Formats: sequence, C-alpha cells, structure tokens
Amino acid sequence: MGRQLLAITLPVCMAILIAGAWLTRAGDLNPPPGPISPTMKTLTEVEPRIAINATNTPGDADSSYRISQPGSYYLTGNISSSAGKHCIEIAASDVTLDLMGFEVKDAPIGASLDGINVSVSVNSVAIVNGVIRTADDDGIDASLANNVRVERVLVRDCFIDGIKVGENSLVLNCAVWSCNGDGIVTGDGSSAIGCTASSNTGDGIIAGNGSTLTGCTVTSNTGRGIVSTTGSTVTGCTARANTGDGIVASFSGTVTGCTARDNAANGISAAGGATVTGCTAIGNTGDGIDATVGCTVTGCTARSNTGDGIEVSGECRVTDNACDFNGFGGDGAGIHATGSDNRIEGNNVTDNDRGIDVDAGGNLIIRNSASGNTVNYDIVAGNANAQVLSPGAGFVSTDPWANFSY
Repeated sequence: MGRQLLAITLPVCMAILIAGAWLTRAGDLNPPPGPISPTMKTLTEVEPRIAINATNTPGDADSSYRISQPGSYYLTGNISSSAGKHCIEIAASDVTLDLMGFEVKDAPIGASLDGINVSVSVNSVAIVNGVIRTADDDGIDASLANNVRVERVLVRDCFIDGIKVGENSLVLNCAVWSCNGDGIVTGDGSSAIGCTASSNTGDGIIAGNGSTLTGCTVTSNTGRGIVSTTGSTVTGCTARANTGDGIVASFSGTVTGCTARDNAANGISAAGGATVTGCTAIGNTGDGIDATVGCTVTGCTARSNTGDGIEVSGECRVTDNACDFNGFGGDGAGIHATGSDNRIEGNNVTDNDRGIDVDAGGNLIIRNSASGNTVNYDIVAGNANAQVLSPGAGFVSTDPWANFSY
C-alpha cells in the first residue's frame, strides 16, 4: 500500500512544481491596463556619444572634421585628412575624443596640416586611445588649450612636433617617435607620466615651468632627451643615446632616481639651484653630471663618461657620490670643481684620470676617499681641505674630517 501511495504522490508533486515554475516564468497573467511600453534601449542609450563623421562633425575651410560643441565624441574607423586641412579640429571646451584604437592619418602626404588641432583657447579637452600618423604639421597641437589630457595615444612620422599641450595638462602613457620636431611639449604646470619619445629630430620631451615628468623614456632623439624648465621635477626617467644632453634641469628643478646613458653630450645638466639625487650617469660623451651655480648633487653614480664624472662650478654641494673610470677615452676627473664655495664631502672616486680636481680656492673638501686614479687629489692652494691619509696596517686617526687615499 505504501509503495502504491508513493507512486501516485511523486508524479503529482512533480506536476505541481513544473506548473509553478511555468507560471513564474510566464509572468503576470493579468497585466496592468494601458499600452505596452517598449523594453529595448534606443541607440542613444546604447551609445550616448557622438560619432565623428561628415554629418555630425562637418569640416570647414581648414578641417576635415570639426568639433564645435561640448560633448563626448568617438571614431568608428580610420580617418584621413584632406589636402590643406587638419584632420580633426576641436573648437570647444569640455570635449572628450576617443579614437577607439583607430588611426588618424594624413592621406595626401605633404599637403595636410595637424592630425588633431585645438584651434582656440579652450579648457578641458581629452584625447585618448589611438594612433596619429604622418601629419604634415603636428600630430596633436593643443598648445592653446589648458587642462588637456592625452592618454594612450601613439604619434609617429609627423613632419613637425608629436604632441603639444597647454598649461595644467596631462600626457599619460603616450609614445611619440620619428617626428621631425620635438616629441612631447607641455605647458606650465603639466605632467607627463609613463611616456616614450624616440628618434625625433628635435628634443624628446620639453616640460613647461613647474611641471612633473615621471617614468618617461627618451631615446635616440637628435636633440636633447628631456628638457625640464624652471621649478620642474623629473623622477624615475631614462635618457639614452640622445645627440644632446640626456636630461636638462633648469633653475630650481629636481632630478631624482633617473638614468642617463650613452648620450652624445652630458648625461645630466643642472642649472641654478637644481638638485640631482640618486641618479646614474654612464657612458656619456660629455660629463656624467654637469652642474652650475648653487646646485646639489648627492647619492649619484657617474661611471665611464668621456669627461668628468661630476663637474660643478660654484656654491654647490657634492656629497656621497660614487665616480669611477671617468675620462674614459678622453680626460676627466671623478669630481671636478671649477669655482669656489663648493662643499665636496663623503664621495668615493676610483680609477679616474684624476680623483678630485679643484681648480679654484675657497672650497671645503672633507671625508672623501680616492683609489686607483692617476692622481687621487689635485687641489690648488687656498682651499679648506682636510689632510689626506693613507690607511695601512695598524691605522689610527683622530681626524673625523680626513680625506683618504687607498
């Protein structure tokens, strides 16, 4: 009897469960009165941005496509410019242009203008995610605009500069190469982060006053690698094989944790109160680090440069640096002071033509160590330099300021 009841009950329960699931899936059997509303999204809801095309962004006398209203715009494919025109012109504030990974290209090579041009003084422009190639002027010229963001854009083979932006702008993770001018040029108060500038005819990156460059790489530019103007900060950057100086720090600038290698002039040049800290300068044809009046050079390594490892003029502080094998193929000192009022302290100079070379009086030279140089210390009269001691067996010294030769 029990088995018969179970055989009857199970199918009934299953039928009830299936019916309930069907009713739940089927929805309300008594829908509310009135017309049925559409459930599909409109095209505007799916893609609320504005496509760049002849209908939405018609060009004018000097542009193939022109953005004249604020908004968010995007490319739907590769585009080319017409003769005598910018490919895209931006003439409004509060514009975001997403290249969507597509290419902006000069079609009649030698006859167009900029790839993207911001033609008036505007604010808040963003250009992101794409390629700009073979523009006959600049790749991107937004020098009239402030608060510009250029991100993940590759610019190559342009006839003048790669990317130019105005004040308080950000250039992020961009690459510029083989342009016939400068790679990246920023206005005052701007930042360039994670950018690459290579094989440009001019300078790699030029930063306006009070700007910040972080994690950038500049290689094989015909001009200088990085030029940071007054009050700028350069951190964690690499400059290699540029024809000019690798990194230039102007008045009151700061260069920290950077590498300058195999440049055909000085590795790092600092001027007027600049600070160079924790940097490496190797294999440069000029000096490793060349600093003028009032600079600080500390915790750096300068090695195998054709000129001096570190050269300073006057009123500089040169502390805790390691300078080795400078004058390589030329004539150079580990540390070379050409003027007065310098403090040269706690450095280690080895295997240079001259270890510490001081050409003028009025300097303080203390607590340094020198070994293996052709001349360990070459210091003219009139300086406050501590005695030079040569440690040996049973060496004892009570002079905490002594220089050492070993």
